[in-house]
Amino acid sequence: MVQDVLFDASRLLSRTERSAPTGVDRVCLAYAEWLIEHPVYRMTPVRARKDQLARVDNDWFRQRLTELRTRWTGPGAVSELNGEARRLFDALNSPDNGASVIGHVPEENPQLRKKPKRVWKQYFRSRRIAAPPSARAYINVGHTSLNTPDILTSLADGGIERIIMVHDLIPVTHPEFCRPGDGAKHERRMQNVLRHASRILVNSHYTADELKRFAARSNLAAPPIEVAHLGLERTFDSRTAITAARPYFLHVGTIEARKNLAFLLTVWRRLQETMGDETPRLVLVGRYGWENEAVLDHLQRSPNLRGLVHQAENLPDCALSALMRGARAMVAPSSVEGFDLPAVEASAMGVPLIASDIAAHRELVPHARLIDPLDGLGWLSALEDWTRNPPVAPPYCAPDWARHFNVVQERVLSSSGGATA
Repeated sequence: MVQDVLFDASRLLSRTERSAPTGVDRVCLAYAEWLIEHPVYRMTPVRARKDQLARVDNDWFRQRLTELRTRWTGPGAVSELNGEARRLFDALNSPDNGASVIGHVPEENPQLRKKPKRVWKQYFRSRRIAAPPSARAYINVGHTSLNTPDILTSLADGGIERIIMVHDLIPVTHPEFCRPGDGAKHERRMQNVLRHASRILVNSHYTADELKRFAARSNLAAPPIEVAHLGLERTFDSRTAITAARPYFLHVGTIEARKNLAFLLTVWRRLQETMGDETPRLVLVGRYGWENEAVLDHLQRSPNLRGLVHQAENLPDCALSALMRGARAMVAPSSVEGFDLPAVEASAMGVPLIASDIAAHRELVPHARLIDPLDGLGWLSALEDWTRNPPVAPPYCAPDWARHFNVVQERVLSSSGGATA
């Protein structure tokens, strides 16, 4: 029997102009595609609109998904890339350290920063609904529509199960790495989830433990929590690697304080002082996020790093995959993570990994060379060692979407009540 499922598309609709996805964006797209292709579930896309749900035109939404998948994956061959990716690849293929390739630098004055475009058509392609349509479940994997309890309580009143994914509690546990006010906002979200969700999905045992600790501190009973490690994009199965004249290490992720990149660049400066002309290059791939001034100072003003460190954003997956394949190793020095998708992706591709010794990495990539995120000498030694002695990554059993969605179907949706079509 076909079962109706409401899918919260709010986050995906806010990303339709982006050239490259975040990790959470990838999860939202994977869920939307899975629900569309599944023979049992009939998906109705919805979005939040003033603390109420609005139904999104189904055909229009599917067209947006196709456009996103095409744009985020990129062309069929790396040779077809141009613009920022081409400049970066050319710099890595050159034996000389010329100028660093640096992506778009944000305006210093926040008032001058361009606001992301809104896809106004979504307002005309969606209509508010007085009450949620009959469905077995509502699925929200984007951390959206949770600032107030209104949507979740209206779904509960309609007898619809509320399945929510929690990616991390970093704004609550580490507010110093986030924008002012984000900690209190995320705390309200998590309280609403604990009070009104039927079941909660999390991406790691670490996230589950943090959520349970938060529930205990808040004197709230947690609904059933299921751990389902995230899957990987098919693009990363490609065997294509870029050609580089010198060894380079790669970091993938938003350029923000919790990624610990100012520390990494300080280590790289010392590495240059130690290794001289043998110093490997470093490539940072990611958009600029919160508290990135220290990283920008290193990139723009350090003479030791000029031509050694490159930064790019908005790379399609085909370019990112080729960069990973060609790297001496991935580096992931984060102070805290809920999952760390790039580290898992690199491990699945057989790319060696140096990562911070934190709970999420111990759970998901225990084979990596794990070093305390504050141990500068340890990182310096590991980078110099792997530059001179190319490492071989050990075998790794990567999580995949098939196993993830098996958990969702067998242990979450099959346990949900609610109306059926």
